[in-house]
Amino acid sequence: MKNKIQNQLLKIFFYSITGTFVLAACNRTAKNTAAESDSTATNAEVGIKFNGDTSKTGMVYISGGTYMMGADNDQASEDEYPKHKVTVSPFWMDEHEVTNAQFAAFVEATGYITTAERKPDWEEIKKQLPPGTPKPDDSKLVPASLVFTPPNQAVDLNNYAQWWEWVPGANWKHPDGPDSDIKGKENYPVVQVSWDDAMAYCKWAGKDLPTEAEWEFAARGGLINNIYPWGNEHISKGKAKANSWEGHFPNINTAKDGFAGLAPVKSYAPNGYGLYDMAGNVWEWCSDWYRNDYYQTSTQANGINNPKGPSDSHDPDEPYIAKRVSRGGSFMCNDSYCSGYRVARRMKTSPDSGTSNMGFRCVKR
Repeated sequence: MKNKIQNQLLKIFFYSITGTFVLAACNRTAKNTAAESDSTATNAEVGIKFNGDTSKTGMVYISGGTYMMGADNDQASEDEYPKHKVTVSPFWMDEHEVTNAQFAAFVEATGYITTAERKPDWEEIKKQLPPGTPKPDDSKLVPASLVFTPPNQAVDLNNYAQWWEWVPGANWKHPDGPDSDIKGKENYPVVQVSWDDAMAYCKWAGKDLPTEAEWEFAARGGLINNIYPWGNEHISKGKAKANSWEGHFPNINTAKDGFAGLAPVKSYAPNGYGLYDMAGNVWEWCSDWYRNDYYQTSTQANGINNPKGPSDSHDPDEPYIAKRVSRGGSFMCNDSYCSGYRVARRMKTSPDSGTSNMGFRCVKR
């Protein structure tokens, strides 16, 4: 059950828009094929120029190497198999997720408008939905994003619409809706950013998103076949190691780790490479397309060098929607629902989706 739920976690719910329970991605400009979606990222980056900063301040050098990528324990989903040999070249990675302050500097310099701040395009959205899905009233097609709204009581974990809400006015500056803001949270990870938004930031910063293989290699921090960035000790044992959901998801969070929601970056000890928050806090976009069978079809006897992911996307649960990979889990992850803080855990989301637990970090090669 939990694997099915995890595979569907980051979807938009048009219940409040259409009056019927329809699941779709938070799509405004994405297409239903990977090739077409590439043009979306390009359009999002139009007018964005490199800021000229060639320094590596705030980044960690990862010397590269060979490791076994994929499933480490019996919590693994089918798309984490088979475990396979991968080699990555050296690269630099941000020591923590991109913060509100860093993203604000980008927006100030470029005038960039994020996906969640734009009016949805029904002609594009319906390409991602089952045929015959009714068009909502134009008054409902307003800039909005997906916000975590925990219920007051225990709920059926198969019905995730009970803790996600499509909120008009929610965006990176107002992550929980128009009445929220990020004042005093400059060092928190920016959220409500789509893959397209992250790529636009990377272009400005002269960086890139990590490949899925780079991300997992970095998250492992030099440990061999361990479950978490810190080793094999369960996340709930010992001192707080990451920002996750402690208690009964989604209605009771004991905040034993110090935070009931997002945490400032660098709130917990880094992994062996000096990287912070490679588990929990926010999911992090990777550059790769998602295919459920990618590991099965790409594995080679002698290993793979610097894999960049599949050339297209396919998710049998939602074949209409092209998706990108995200990694690392978030403050919402709990073993009963989403063990996303495992280094091998994969998530998939449409590239123009933003949520209150999705962020990113960058690399330089």
